[in-house]
Amino acid sequence: MVEPFRNEALTDFSKPESSEAFEAALRKVRDQLGAKHSCWIGGEEITTSGELVSRDPGETETVVGIWPKCGVEEAEQAIRAADAAFPEWSERTAAERAQFLFDAAELMRRRKHEFSALMVYEVGKNRAEADADTAEAIDFLEFYAREALRYAEPQPVTPIPGEKNELFYIPLGVGAIIPPWNFPLAILVGMTTAALVAGNTVVLKPASDSPTIGGAFVDLMREVGLPGGVLNYLTGPGALAGEHLVNHPRTRFISFTGSKAVGLGIIEKAARMAPGQIWIKRVVAEMGGKDGIYVDADCDLEAAVRGVVASAFGYSGQKCSACSRAIVHETVYDRFVEELAALTSELVVAHPSRPEASLGPVSSENAYKKILDYIEIGKGEGRLIAGGDKAPGNGFYIRPTVFADVAPEARIMQEEIFGPVLAVCKVADFEEGTKVFNGTEYGLTGAIYSNDRAHLDYAKRRFHVGNLYLNRKCTGALVGGQPFGGFNMSGTDSKAGGRDYLLLFLQAKSVSEKI
Repeated sequence: MVEPFRNEALTDFSKPESSEAFEAALRKVRDQLGAKHSCWIGGEEITTSGELVSRDPGETETVVGIWPKCGVEEAEQAIRAADAAFPEWSERTAAERAQFLFDAAELMRRRKHEFSALMVYEVGKNRAEADADTAEAIDFLEFYAREALRYAEPQPVTPIPGEKNELFYIPLGVGAIIPPWNFPLAILVGMTTAALVAGNTVVLKPASDSPTIGGAFVDLMREVGLPGGVLNYLTGPGALAGEHLVNHPRTRFISFTGSKAVGLGIIEKAARMAPGQIWIKRVVAEMGGKDGIYVDADCDLEAAVRGVVASAFGYSGQKCSACSRAIVHETVYDRFVEELAALTSELVVAHPSRPEASLGPVSSENAYKKILDYIEIGKGEGRLIAGGDKAPGNGFYIRPTVFADVAPEARIMQEEIFGPVLAVCKVADFEEGTKVFNGTEYGLTGAIYSNDRAHLDYAKRRFHVGNLYLNRKCTGALVGGQPFGGFNMSGTDSKAGGRDYLLLFLQAKSVSEKI
């Protein structure tokens, strides 16, 4: 009997033994950096003449991994392999498919620090952020395996005299999985294994900034015996390989997490019927956010300041759930701004392998330039109270930056920056605060700090986001407890880590027999 789901515990790095174990993992992983890797298509290792080179964003001279630069030919090969593997895989029982996830979770649990250490080097996460990412990946494996078993149980239907009626779920077919770089293990694992355990076969194309982490997960699935062709791993630019996956007539669904622009483009392309296509492609798209935290006149101000800083600058603000707008009642505004600036100035920007690093680099040179451009825009839209420039180091380091006195319609209050930049806006009352909170095209996460029960209850009803937090930070959703996904231009509100998620990769079939 399968035990009830429990979230994977986070590592307590204040314990010397935990810190020492992580340092050992960092050394082990660093010794393996720079290796050449192959893709995995149809159960075979595939290479190409072109190379995709992944580098440490915190030490740009360090090569993390060298991967094939796949294009249309390899994408076609991967789709054909997934298509060929689908009939046998889809006929397996839910229990058989779930066991692969349970086995993978156990292996990942044993090697937790190694997966986390790889994220330190490839995507610049400090140890706490990387550890949480790996724990969430384990949670997805455990949770979705149990969900597959639940969906395989007999489904309730209304009895009809003279008929035997049943409803059951069947998989969709071949899926293209396109995950982001910012949660390169957790989100990649969740998107991929939900589709697999539901009985689909997939082509997984990781983000170009994080192929080595994705490859480590694929190696894990190979180790637990996942059949060839069920999971195909394809590295390369989205403009070639990704486009082919989205447009292909044998692609039944696309699961995407990333920017609004790319997500909308996928939805548009998937809506066009390709020659030979016999279904409407299903798209699961989780996109951007411009998340706000409202700080009420009556609240625990110290807790609010801590929550805003943690939400805004954890992983250098590179979370779709990160707080990029603080909306503050005028009666506490001056004190809030003062304490916010002080706490932000205490954050340590350093290579994420260092234990003292509060935040490391941003992900890439493109992101680095974009964020610095937004900081210059912010200098014309608000009052700079912290940061505002680069941080030292041979990488893409930016000091955590705060602008106060920003108008609700300002660009840095409206546009997704995806970096360590926070805009603070003053409002006269709760009514105005609600209007500003809801005044963006996004609707992913948000929070309210208040001791006013009526305001908290109103926020539950009227703050229009998929994940709302009362008197806590707006990042750190836990699988099972806080299903994750947003409204408006934040995506299709897929509720990853929730009881509805596997339905996105299944279709219901009703069968009636006259008796």
